[in-house]
Amino acid sequence: MDLEGYAKLGLRRKDPDIGRKLADLIVEIKGIPRDRAESLAGAVLQEARATLNPRGDVFELHGSGVSMGEFGVGSRGLGDFYMHTKIAEVIGRTGAVVDSSELDDSGVVRAGDRYLVVTVDGMHSRLSDYPFLAGFHVTRAALRDILVMGAKPVALFSDVHLADDGDVAKVLDHIAGIATVGELVNVPLITGSTLRIGGDMVIGDRLTGCVGAVGIAERITPRKDASPGDVIIMTEGAGGGTICAAALYYGMHDVVEETLNIKFLEAAGALIDESLEIHAMTDVTNGGIRG
Repeated sequence: MDLEGYAKLGLRRKDPDIGRKLADLIVEIKGIPRDRAESLAGAVLQEARATLNPRGDVFELHGSGVSMGEFGVGSRGLGDFYMHTKIAEVIGRTGAVVDSSELDDSGVVRAGDRYLVVTVDGMHSRLSDYPFLAGFHVTRAALRDILVMGAKPVALFSDVHLADDGDVAKVLDHIAGIATVGELVNVPLITGSTLRIGGDMVIGDRLTGCVGAVGIAERITPRKDASPGDVIIMTEGAGGGTICAAALYYGMHDVVEETLNIKFLEAAGALIDESLEIHAMTDVTNGGIRG
């Protein structure tokens, strides 16, 4: 629950009961005494008022009038893909070998006589209550994106955010999921960041975050290198975070265990080790075949 967002919504609507409603929410979620909740609600409102209409160009947002949900951003729909093209336009051409304008699975720059490949993936939001699964699947996705660029992954990094009331064990379980995949494929998790979502302005126990990976390659396999006459090989689906979440919320919990595998990582790694003449590798997300 975003207390700050709720407070600003009430202030914009000139809701005379916003203070009481905030206190009610705090009592309901945190289970603290009423006087303490009212004190916290007052502090939230004070800060919300201070930042409701800040003056200065740096604070101004030129809104689009379209929300993330309405546009389908993060849902692999048409709006999601369009948003990625707009992000690439904001960044602009960078001189990288593969940059965001190509909408590929990973970015690539030159590092001496080799290629340095970097990617980052966000954990599936519906796996917040299952931190080990979230860590496992986002790590596998990041390593996949390195491998389909023809690179060997050499390091992992993570960023995890847990809301104010979340048990810190969630963080540790999430890291365990990341480390499990890293150990299975001999790629170490070497650095990261751990923060609260919104500080104490967001209450509840929602978990979110991302895992990034770094790889090195002597030659790369970006999707732009696909050529007429290429033989197309499609691999069997291994079940990622989306399949895992769908199985969970449909009550098909036995399917979840089937998704806990590293089949693709092993298969792609073997292809790279054999130095086969592969022009392009990709997956079926927006950064892949759709792109």
